[in-house]
Amino acid sequence: MDINSLANRRHKTTECMPLYTPAERRRRDASRWTLVQGVLAQLQFVVFLVSLYLVLRYLVTGDGLLAATLSVVVKTLVLYTIMITGSIWEKEVFGQYLFARSFFWEDVVSMLVLALHTAYLVALIGGFLSPRGQMVLALAAYASYLINAGQFLWKLRTARAQRPAPVCASGATGATE
Repeated sequence: MDINSLANRRHKTTECMPLYTPAERRRRDASRWTLVQGVLAQLQFVVFLVSLYLVLRYLVTGDGLLAATLSVVVKTLVLYTIMITGSIWEKEVFGQYLFARSFFWEDVVSMLVLALHTAYLVALIGGFLSPRGQMVLALAAYASYLINAGQFLWKLRTARAQRPAPVCASGATGATE
């Protein structure tokens, strides 16, 4: 394969395509999991804010280790819940549990978020890190969560603005009309 063929192939894969097909949009709008995801996303953010405060308080003052630890565990359980229900939503809307075309990169980053939160639980249960090390790991998990939440907020904004405005595979929003 020559360089021109590769360039043409890459161009075709980055052409703009709609975030949702009309059928996917109908399934999304009809799915009860859409509402569940909306509620859980807000709950997870509130839990995150409380936990972030408790983790930072522990790291700065050394006080409140139990509260910080419990908050990270609760945050992780809420994350698992939203990931499971999100996979069900993705199956209903796109026909596959993860890595659907429209949410591929969000799902990739979600796997990192899950891995870091799970690593925290493993460190906690196995005593593999000091309490301070566990809280630093929790902060790394939270940083990845913020990136992932930003991805999903961008997609939500794109979906609301799209009537249907295409989203390029490269991540750029294409103009319509």
